[in-house]
Amino acid sequence: MSGETPSSPPSTRPGTIALVAVYFFFAAVVVRTLALEVIRPRLPIYLTLEFLYLVLFTLVLWRPLRWRTWQHLYFIFQSLLVLALLLLRPKFDFIVLLFVLLSFQAALVFTGRVRWLWVAILTLLTGLPLTVALGVNGLAVALLPMTVAIVFPAYVIVTQEIEAGLRSSQALLDELQDANRQLTAYTGQVEELSTIQERSRLVRDLHDSVSQMIFSISLHSRAAHILLERDPDRLRPQLEQLQALTRSALEEMRSLIADLRPQENDNGEQPTS
Repeated sequence: MSGETPSSPPSTRPGTIALVAVYFFFAAVVVRTLALEVIRPRLPIYLTLEFLYLVLFTLVLWRPLRWRTWQHLYFIFQSLLVLALLLLRPKFDFIVLLFVLLSFQAALVFTGRVRWLWVAILTLLTGLPLTVALGVNGLAVALLPMTVAIVFPAYVIVTQEIEAGLRSSQALLDELQDANRQLTAYTGQVEELSTIQERSRLVRDLHDSVSQMIFSISLHSRAAHILLERDPDRLRPQLEQLQALTRSALEEMRSLIADLRPQENDNGEQPTS
């Protein structure tokens, strides 16, 4: 057993409705057992075997066996237990309902081909004893339980597939939400970087243009100083040009500084940074 690996079925516990239905099936078997007068001499044996079946069924239902070998041994033992009940009175068709419950449980415990192999075996065991004991009439009686022995596992498989699909959809939704959050954060970083780059460009433009204008103002101021000493009549045009350069430099600075200010939102409030 040391070389085995524990099996991991998708789900080993049924939903509430399926659980109630399963125990109603078992209750029906017990009630039929108590109701039949012919069983009275052997009633303790029937009830003991049915109680043992119920205890093992419930234990495996709520505390699943992890090792595959023990799982197979469990279903073999439970099948032999039901066959022992049938051998006490082969004509009791209600006993085969216990095979139906085992088929349901096999769908919970096993996966893949092993699951359907056990469903097929338990379905065969559901019909074979009644057919041997009662002939064609027994087969006719067994057809309904055999059908249920297939429908129950199919219900389990469909439920598991739906649950797996829901888990997959939820995982995909979580991934999409995470990607959306990352994209939003990345977009914010890109916008912030673009704003920083634009402000850096404006600062460079401010430095270059204003520096050139101040240099021009400096040259014209020097020329005005020379004209004041040598040719005062030409000083007025020079001062007017100097004034125009100063006004142009001031307007350029105001324009660039306005571009550097944060844009106001619709409410007239500046965004915080």
